[in-house]
Amino acid sequence: MHPVVRGAGVLGLAVALAGGATGCQSGPTASSAKVEPSTAASTPATSAATTPTTSPTSPAATVPALPAALTGQQPAWRACPAPSAAQGGGEAPGAPWECATVKAPLDHADPTGPTIDLALIRLPAVGGGPRIGSLLYNFGGPGASGVATLPALARDYADLNTRYDLVGFDPRGVGESAGVHCLDDAATDAAAAVDGSPDDTGEVRALDEAVTAYASACRSNSGAVLAHIDTVSAARDLDLLRQVLGDERLHYFGFSYGTELGGVYAHLYPHTVGRLVMDAVVDPTQDPVQGSLGQAAGFQHALENFMAACAEQVGDLCPTGPGGTEGTRRITTLLQGLDTAPLPGGDGRTLTQDLAVTGIAAALYSEASWNALAVGLQEALQLGTGDTLLALADAYQGRDPQGRYSNLSAANRAINCVDDRQRYTAAEVGAQLPAFRQASPVFGDFAAWGLTSCAGWPVSGLTDHPDVSAPGAAPIVVIGNTGDPATPYEGARAMAQQLGAGVGVTVTLRGQGHGGYDTGNACLKQAVDQYLLDGLVPADGTTCT
Repeated sequence: MHPVVRGAGVLGLAVALAGGATGCQSGPTASSAKVEPSTAASTPATSAATTPTTSPTSPAATVPALPAALTGQQPAWRACPAPSAAQGGGEAPGAPWECATVKAPLDHADPTGPTIDLALIRLPAVGGGPRIGSLLYNFGGPGASGVATLPALARDYADLNTRYDLVGFDPRGVGESAGVHCLDDAATDAAAAVDGSPDDTGEVRALDEAVTAYASACRSNSGAVLAHIDTVSAARDLDLLRQVLGDERLHYFGFSYGTELGGVYAHLYPHTVGRLVMDAVVDPTQDPVQGSLGQAAGFQHALENFMAACAEQVGDLCPTGPGGTEGTRRITTLLQGLDTAPLPGGDGRTLTQDLAVTGIAAALYSEASWNALAVGLQEALQLGTGDTLLALADAYQGRDPQGRYSNLSAANRAINCVDDRQRYTAAEVGAQLPAFRQASPVFGDFAAWGLTSCAGWPVSGLTDHPDVSAPGAAPIVVIGNTGDPATPYEGARAMAQQLGAGVGVTVTLRGQGHGGYDTGNACLKQAVDQYLLDGLVPADGTTCT
């Protein structure tokens, strides 16, 4: 498991587990990220297209205004092709979906320099009231392809589509928007086989070597973009898209990491915030240690909720028995055995300790996948096979049945590492292990060692915390789910507080899973829809059960 502070796979994973078209389920891009000479001025492209940049621009730095050649673009909407391997594969969505690309500066501090293409998809408003504008979606990760994910989940937003064009996009570094490419499929499989919770100095050394090799591969294959795929740059892209789409204000629906992106946008452009919703909220006040520790505790809490529900429904037939301490003991015993003796899976693969933890975590993102988790644990504990947990892990990591990876994991690491200034050593992680193990006997070690994933990264990180303060912005709806494992509920309150008085409006769902709107809770859906469609801001502190 490669723990993700911002909560990876948010909705694309849920679709993958449901067996539909996904944004997180296929192979990597076939080439390194594409950087083009600018079309905004006659100045030729510089060597930035081939030479890695190692000093990203400070988020606090002011940037020049974008030229009219970029803000005045007219997207050439066309029939959508099937999602690419980098986006996760699948079938073309068909009419009335439309796709286009929009050029953005590689470096917003140099708006007439080299450009990248941002991939977009839209579902035009179908009527039922006056059109409000475009509603842009970000499905989290970071690394989820909005172009692939939005069509798979659009039925959840059918009511919103009456008055909005629904617009998904691949953020920079993701999918077909200068997608980061690091390792090929075989090398990615090999990297996944490295023990992510080392038990001795030899395994610590192997993990360190794997992290170093990964960073080197990313620099070799995508060095031109690594310094420019930070969240601040992505937020500036959002404002470019707002202008290109013809909207005076940005209407936006962000999930998981998408809430951080929305918060950074509100900080940079408070006076162009329109109707903005954050769901499954990242805590902007936490550093990576605090975020990972919170995730470890959150996944443990979700696992205990699963075990309690399983015991209540099927009693002794539940593979984790009565749950609680006994259920946790059964799972940790299984994981200890897998550390030295993986279980057989399909196609000659094996279920390792790392893949088992990843599969268990994947199933906790949605209550709808708890049954799959029960089956997977039953197979592993009682039958000695690992097929279902392997499938869950593959969905989480963007690996399809043919062994092809999307760029989800590569983009996730690259964006996190350019955003976060902190770099952690094995010694620093070792000092944190007792706290992580107390937070979760199942997930603690893996969450702690995941903190080393940015060691040796070829570009420096930008900030300790994202600045999301947005004085003067219109009210922003901030949704927290009390049973969220990946972005624990407390993050919603912290985000609302950081946005500022009169801006952050908290809505609570007492439920299970990562996020709230797509659970189908009628109370929550009504509150959000009335806000997005009618401008009716819910009362701060509204609670749905």
